[in-house]
Amino acid sequence: MKITMIGTGYVGLVSGVCFSDFGHDVVCVDKNPDKIALLHSGEVPIYEPRLASLIARNVEAGRLSFTTDLATSVDGADAIFIAVGTPTRRGDGHADLAYVMAAAEEVACVMTGYGVIVTKSTVPVGTNRKVKEVVAMANPEAAFDVVSNPEFLREGSAIDDFMRPDRVVVGIETERAAEVMAEVYRPLFLRDYPIITTDLESAEMIKYAANAFLATKITFINEIAALCERVGADVKEVSKGIGLDGRIGNKFLHAGPGYGGSCFPKDTSALVRIGQEHAVPQSIVETVIRVNDGVKGRMVEKLRDLCDGTFNGKTIAVLGVTFKPNTDDMRDAPSLTIVPALVGGGAKVRVVDPKGFREAEALLPGVIWMDNPYEAAQNADLVVLLTEWNEFRALDLKRLATNMATPRLADLRNIYSAHDAYRAGFEAYEAVGRGAFGPEGRKLAAE
Repeated sequence: MKITMIGTGYVGLVSGVCFSDFGHDVVCVDKNPDKIALLHSGEVPIYEPRLASLIARNVEAGRLSFTTDLATSVDGADAIFIAVGTPTRRGDGHADLAYVMAAAEEVACVMTGYGVIVTKSTVPVGTNRKVKEVVAMANPEAAFDVVSNPEFLREGSAIDDFMRPDRVVVGIETERAAEVMAEVYRPLFLRDYPIITTDLESAEMIKYAANAFLATKITFINEIAALCERVGADVKEVSKGIGLDGRIGNKFLHAGPGYGGSCFPKDTSALVRIGQEHAVPQSIVETVIRVNDGVKGRMVEKLRDLCDGTFNGKTIAVLGVTFKPNTDDMRDAPSLTIVPALVGGGAKVRVVDPKGFREAEALLPGVIWMDNPYEAAQNADLVVLLTEWNEFRALDLKRLATNMATPRLADLRNIYSAHDAYRAGFEAYEAVGRGAFGPEGRKLAAE
């Protein structure tokens, strides 16, 4: 099949590349000539494990190409995917659909035969019907169907998520469109991955409901973590104990500095707005958003306490600033709240991140970028483990502590233990939701 992918951002590029690896002929289109030139040169504008090698393989096989020419790429395409951004609109929290509608109109103007227009972007309920209206208005003679096909890709694991999905959701209205989508996802049909075929509105809602539920799980365990600190419980043990219940499951029950990224903040805000528009308030999700913002502030106060009540004059090493490991994405990362608070409080902040520099440099002014954790910790007053990159999971804690001015560790991802930290020479260790610890890692009774 011939597939056109409009947008070479995270979703569009990963999806287009994976479709080409299925054996389809895929053209990825973007209006940004610099991005297309970068892809032509063999460079990848985003970091995602295995993506670069997959691009090279499929370009070499002749199944994958990149262009700024929409008309040529749409000509003869069986499926035209719209995978452009839907950022949160300023002022009202709704998803901004300007790019989606513009893409739909442009596609309509260059279509010459039947094609299935597939919305891959995350869009509010009712958007695909609006896309139909836009296309029909721009080209009354166009032969087309509109399909909703939301993505469920985790940054850092996107290739596996696409090739071995928990499910594929397809919102359709006609048998003809169903046949096209069945062929698009034929390799997954053959391997018996779940394909949910439903109506347009249900497909749109599935995406928002899924992300809101996951954000809720994260926020729930972060609230429990705060309570654990007060009563002397260990949130890691609590997470394990409730996660073994098959009705709950253990995923997304890891306490930390709050959720971020390109999806959860944007999609929870959009779902709240959808509820308001239909007079069905999403009170749980509204609370999730509020509590998540508070978690980040609570982390700042935790760090301030470790710095004897003030950041002024302190040297602080921050390990990891991307919102999660294995990505360079900085969108709504907890570091964007925490690091500016450190800098604004008068701290000298040194940052280490394996892939974050390109995106974070402009977002985190006033920090010093270092090559490795040990350099960053030299004569520092505090080390903050903020993103759980593999590079930070097996640090030589003794080496880290020995070179610090005041060896203190804030483990905001609960990677280490108080026992290990104190044995390595740290004089203070703080985690999230694990109670208070005294010398040698002994658990202290709750106040």
